[in-house]
Amino acid sequence: MKNMTYESPARENGYAGLGDYAAIGEGRSVALIAPDGAIDWWCAPNLDSPPLFDRILDADYGGYFQVVPASSWRMQRSYRENSNVLETRYQTDSGEVLVTESLNSTLAGRLPWNELARRVDGVRGEVAMKVIFQPGTRAETCSPWMNKVHDYPVYHVGELMAMLRLTDDVQIDRCDDVSLTATFTTSSGSRSLVALVTTEREPLAIPAPEKIDERIETSHIAWRDWADGLDWHGPYDSHVRRSALALKFLWYSPTGALAAAATTSLPEKLGNDKNYDYRYAWIRDACLIIKAFVYLGSMEDCKAAFSWLSHTIRRHDGGLRACYTLEGGQVPEETNPPLAGYRETQPVRVGNNARDQIQLSMYGDMLATARLFIEAGHVLDLSTSRLLGKLANHCADSWRQKDSGIWELPEEQHYTHSKMACWLALDQAVELARDSHIEPTWVQRWERERDRIRDWVETHCWSERRQAYTFYAGTERLDAAVALTHYYGSKVNPQRMLSTLTQIREELGEGRVMLYRYSDVQKEEATFVACAFWLVEALAELGERDEARRTMDEILEQLCQRGNVEIFNEMFDTRTQSWLGNMPQGLSHLSLVCAAKALSEDNPGHQV
Repeated sequence: MKNMTYESPARENGYAGLGDYAAIGEGRSVALIAPDGAIDWWCAPNLDSPPLFDRILDADYGGYFQVVPASSWRMQRSYRENSNVLETRYQTDSGEVLVTESLNSTLAGRLPWNELARRVDGVRGEVAMKVIFQPGTRAETCSPWMNKVHDYPVYHVGELMAMLRLTDDVQIDRCDDVSLTATFTTSSGSRSLVALVTTEREPLAIPAPEKIDERIETSHIAWRDWADGLDWHGPYDSHVRRSALALKFLWYSPTGALAAAATTSLPEKLGNDKNYDYRYAWIRDACLIIKAFVYLGSMEDCKAAFSWLSHTIRRHDGGLRACYTLEGGQVPEETNPPLAGYRETQPVRVGNNARDQIQLSMYGDMLATARLFIEAGHVLDLSTSRLLGKLANHCADSWRQKDSGIWELPEEQHYTHSKMACWLALDQAVELARDSHIEPTWVQRWERERDRIRDWVETHCWSERRQAYTFYAGTERLDAAVALTHYYGSKVNPQRMLSTLTQIREELGEGRVMLYRYSDVQKEEATFVACAFWLVEALAELGERDEARRTMDEILEQLCQRGNVEIFNEMFDTRTQSWLGNMPQGLSHLSLVCAAKALSEDNPGHQV
């Protein structure tokens, strides 16, 4: 992976480019770091907590935490190999420094507090460094204040406490309720530490700076051990492992939940209103991430995430909600905090109203994931087995309904992707029952309903004129998500599915290989990264492996030269070569893994 080079200044009207952020995390929270050393987003203590730093959503009044040379600089940065520890090298006229950043953990698991560590090593010459710590106001819901405990500055932001831990050479110039500024100078061989320790509604520990510094290396060892333990022997190894490490950011270790992304309200198009809160666990996204973890051979993550998912569904009486909080509760209804929004794009949202939608494709997601889970060598418990049978019966009863579809649209329709996913759910239920993984009482009913869905799709969702499966029954519009249900096509009508993929590329394609989600949506947003990889996976599974590989290579060439350190957002604007949407986006990274798996030599074809 290439180092990415930037020169100061790197902001426009106070905002860094969305594709210019790197991420660090520890299985509980994720911080986003701009090229100028400013952490512009960090929700502490948890992924879905109110942000301590939120300048990414309000350049004028948002909180941030910056460590950067005081004079003009050039920088290069990359992650350590097989690690989520970030290294940034700043060069100035007077010298060079290496900044190593980590959200720390231990080899035994996460710490009982959040520990954000920033080590600064002098490489050559002398470099004057500046530190700015400015806590946010949690969208004007609290007023931060500072007091000193044992001569250490402790900031109170609502019920969150944050303490700066500095080595002795870092001199505090200003310290008040609003902010803290400090300076220090590096020399060849010097080492300084600027760290932040936080906790919420709990006593605050005061770790020694040298212990925090040591835990940077401990965290690196933990990341490397996890990445080295992946059972991946397929193509595109470096890209797959980087996406795996990005997906690991979204695994919420206290429960095993998988967040869709680590941010909220980052726009799908500047000036538009498609800005959503993705800091929750969607059944769809979680199932697809589990699929990627199965392919990666990450048994622990698969088990923890699938167990959390089945337990959470049972907790809600077996009914499927589109999304849940990371603790398994109900996602809050949307509210709009008074923040300016990224580059003045409104609204900013907390919560997500998709929680109340009907999304029939979730049945397919759950049953297909269960099948993969079992094929990976795991065993279902009796409660989960019964739950899957119950879900299959719900699917058989409800597939005729209109729903909001995979894209969570306000207009309910008979979406083709949803119907194909219901077919998949019952097809997988039949296979699970035949292999004695779930109760076979209803298997004949599932078979008959599965075949009725097939006949309905082939009659109502196929356009002879377009030679394609359409977006929904009764329209001629197209939907790139149909590529995600390639398994249906491989079993029912491969030629129709291949023809659909051709039509999708012609109508929804942009910039050689990127795809918009569905017809006419280019007026409202950029291309959707996952859709491009879904197309690769579908082509490979349907036997077009040479074309799939060429497409995969072109996608990576398009994205990774502009992809910073390969932290993918939701969308990519091919015309401006800029990233848009929330990040790190689980769908973007998992779809890369699944596309690579489809192209691997040991892929038997027709993966679910």
